[in-house]
Amino acid sequence: MSAILYHGQPNGASLTVLAALEESGLVLECRPIDLLAGERHSLPGVTEAIALDLGVEGEGPVLVIDGEAMTESVFLAQYFDEAAGGAGLQPSDAYAHWEMMMWCRQITERLSPAAALLGNLASSQVAISAIPADAFADLTTRIVSDDLRERWQALHDDTIDAAQVADSEAKVSATIERCETKLADGRDWLMGTFSIADLVTFSWLAGMRLLRADFFAEAGRTAAWLDRVAARPSVAAALARATVSEPLRAWVPGPEINRWG
Repeated sequence: MSAILYHGQPNGASLTVLAALEESGLVLECRPIDLLAGERHSLPGVTEAIALDLGVEGEGPVLVIDGEAMTESVFLAQYFDEAAGGAGLQPSDAYAHWEMMMWCRQITERLSPAAALLGNLASSQVAISAIPADAFADLTTRIVSDDLRERWQALHDDTIDAAQVADSEAKVSATIERCETKLADGRDWLMGTFSIADLVTFSWLAGMRLLRADFFAEAGRTAAWLDRVAARPSVAAALARATVSEPLRAWVPGPEINRWG
């Protein structure tokens, strides 16, 4: 079986998947790609480009197994956990498993697009807007998803408005409040035991502590939880794969902002 994980810098969706892979103990080829150069949309051996662009995570990692492309960080984390025979990333209790998946859905639908927008405005927009017109047209032509192409274009053309920024900030703040509430009973991990919920939430929220530090001023439980997750050997190993000095500041066009509030 041929298995290759294509990933960006360990932040956002790529961090979730790299850390989950470490937690699982599975060994497969991890191949870093330059997401800001559009390399995710022309992967070798993947002939059906649509397979790469149907995911909602934007420039998330891609696992290619025998030519089949698989996306979405939560699903890939589940795949690794189950392929390893149960690495402890998913609760065995049916209700607890449902609760974890509902939490992950809220993170991927609300926090991740908000964090990605704020992160891109702070880091990648300068590089994206500097791409020459011909090169940018070539890059975006390879993106099958209209939604994702529009997010690239908005950053390139600087058409992000203040209302989008305010909405994203509100969603980051709301996530921090949810974490504070969840951790209020003294638990170490969001679901009681360590799970995919911790990985996916950390992967999108950790970078926000660098960009919106004031949001965490009265969120001591969440800050301590972020430190605990960062200390996990799996997360440290994932972050060690970075080829930049501050991977939590490395952002790429991400998920579409949830239009339903």
